[in-house]
Amino acid sequence: MEIKDRFTAYIQQLQNEICAGLEQLDGKAKFIEDRWERTEGGGGITRVISNGAVFEKGGVNTSAVHGTLPTAMQQAFGVGESNFFACGLSLVIHPLNPYVPTVHANWRYFELYDKEGKKIDSWFGGGCDLTPYYIFEEDGRHFHGTLKTTMDEFGTELYPQYKQHCDEYFINKHRNNEARGIGGVFYDYLRPKDAEDAERLFQFQQANGNAFLKGYLPIVEQRKNIAYGEKEVAWQEMRRGRYVEFNLVHDRGTLFGLKTNGRIESILMSMPPRARWEYNYHPEQGSKEAELLEYLKPRNWV
Repeated sequence: MEIKDRFTAYIQQLQNEICAGLEQLDGKAKFIEDRWERTEGGGGITRVISNGAVFEKGGVNTSAVHGTLPTAMQQAFGVGESNFFACGLSLVIHPLNPYVPTVHANWRYFELYDKEGKKIDSWFGGGCDLTPYYIFEEDGRHFHGTLKTTMDEFGTELYPQYKQHCDEYFINKHRNNEARGIGGVFYDYLRPKDAEDAERLFQFQQANGNAFLKGYLPIVEQRKNIAYGEKEVAWQEMRRGRYVEFNLVHDRGTLFGLKTNGRIESILMSMPPRARWEYNYHPEQGSKEAELLEYLKPRNWV
């Protein structure tokens, strides 16, 4: 079985496991499923959870799409008329309690073909990052520690390298280079050199996907019952506004979906249910809200 078929099967299995884990922790809400087809080729499975005891809104989506590479993407990739195949799992979880961080993850595989159907390029990409509204250093250490332990199995140089990529990528440049959260790992264009290397990268993707629940659920369990009020919710909504800005202005996955006639409901499922913008807002000096801003810059967590 080809890598693209094996990876498609894997992300669908992972989707089941992640949704089951989140549902069990929430204890109230269940994911609703929407299977869809893309006119140009392929389709996906969108699963959304909302109004839960723990998770206010979240989506865990898989897709496997193919067709003619749009002109805009031809220019981005520096190729002529081509066909493509892309599959991946993408998730964003927005918890109800402001003391529980939002989390985002994505693992994907891409193939590019010439007009005769010959594969001319392929690569893996992905990552996972945490966006807290209030800082607990032990949560950052656990999240980053889980990622590092997972990646160290494939080379101790990988976590520092891909953490740096994440720190450089999830930045709102239009907000004085303010980070979206406390980062994680991010990697792209991991091209297999040969069949053996393709297998290694496939296993690397699996390991990262399998580590997600271990990295996130203990944090949710620890914070989900902390008392909060209107002040904390208002701050959460302000920070969610920054999240929206990044996704619509800078996020490659969102832009790729919009430029390839992707399914808009699936693309925008990453948006929070509520967000807030206030003119020239600054949190009170010395407050817990202001403390977060000190952590929105690269730092060593492990």
